[in-house]
Amino acid sequence: MRFGVFYEMQLPKPWRPDSERVLFHHALEQVVLADRLGYDFAWEVEHHFLDEYSHSSSPEVFLSAAAALTKTIRLGHGIRQVIPNYNHPARTAECLGTLDIISNGRVEFGIGEGATRLELGGFKIPAKEKRAMALEAGEQIANMMALDPYPGFDGKYFSMPCRNVLPKPLQKPHPPMWLACTNRDTIKIAAQNGLGALAFSFVNPEEAKTWSEIYYGIIKSDACVPLGHSVNANIAMVSSFSMHADRAEAIRRGQEGFEFFGYALNALVAHDTVPGRTDLWGEYLKLRGDRTAKLVAESQGDAARSSGIGTPDDMRRHLRELQNAGIDQVIFLQQAGNNRHEHICESLELFANTVMSEFKADVAAREARKREALAPFIAAALKRKNWMHPLADSEIPVVQASVSKAQIGGGLASR
Repeated sequence: MRFGVFYEMQLPKPWRPDSERVLFHHALEQVVLADRLGYDFAWEVEHHFLDEYSHSSSPEVFLSAAAALTKTIRLGHGIRQVIPNYNHPARTAECLGTLDIISNGRVEFGIGEGATRLELGGFKIPAKEKRAMALEAGEQIANMMALDPYPGFDGKYFSMPCRNVLPKPLQKPHPPMWLACTNRDTIKIAAQNGLGALAFSFVNPEEAKTWSEIYYGIIKSDACVPLGHSVNANIAMVSSFSMHADRAEAIRRGQEGFEFFGYALNALVAHDTVPGRTDLWGEYLKLRGDRTAKLVAESQGDAARSSGIGTPDDMRRHLRELQNAGIDQVIFLQQAGNNRHEHICESLELFANTVMSEFKADVAAREARKREALAPFIAAALKRKNWMHPLADSEIPVVQASVSKAQIGGGLASR
């Protein structure tokens, strides 16, 4: 099993003048620590206009800074908003190629579409068409990274002429591709398109097993037709995360922030919003009351507990259940609400020192067996793909010069 860390850049109010600076620099320090401790992935979202819930509107900038400060941890867009209204597909391909070169081939490319009216409405994206828009763009971004030159495209949601989109990524044909998933329907869509599933929902082991069975069942079926130039058959699932030798202290440090994550997202989707004037944190605290104290009281005793918030033993049970359910990667949600930087770092260190090695000891062998088992299904899926074919040299259109030769000659003669 692989392990990742996850960043929404949550920032509850009230804000100080330096709140965002502290938030971003602490997050970078945490990624550097995770890299040193042996975590496999650092995932950064892209959201726009979501007060308190996410200040991560330019993940390519954050991930570039992380690339310069780290050595081995893989750097994931979890996700990049790929609909052309957010980011033109050529610009996404250029950013991915640049980041992959800077990081020496450590980029993961998650695609997404946004969910709230704040985002969709801000960029005039019709909600009913957002998934089709994202999948169309995602396929063309993969083509742009893989083809030299890109032949051009005249689609339903965007068009562009033949151009050579540069730089090309270090990873060939392109970085591994993922899709944000929140339910069984999106798990199916990820598998049908040969994309890794970034499961941004907190489900019990039984539901996780169902998701895994659905996903890998489709990967092995004729329904899998890759969106990109390769198949990334993996499921990554987000988990709560706060660890301490004392279970009660782990709950006190992490439960409040973890629950705010869900509350804030639901509020931004379901409640009317006045931009710039939210008080999600204040509303949340009033509604939550003394829930942490109640959870601490309920957690006392030696009874076995399976949770990402608790002791090393609690975490072991939690991960065993997810591993047995068929989950390939667990992404820890540690930066949420007002969780403190020092507590996050202590949790990262405690997990790495007490739990991580048990699950990573046989990861290479497990992944090798999985690759071998899936190889014929992936090969069959790639044969089903309707490929965009490269242009022969004679087919590449000539782009007319900006000025005529006569104008150039006249300019030279006048010097």
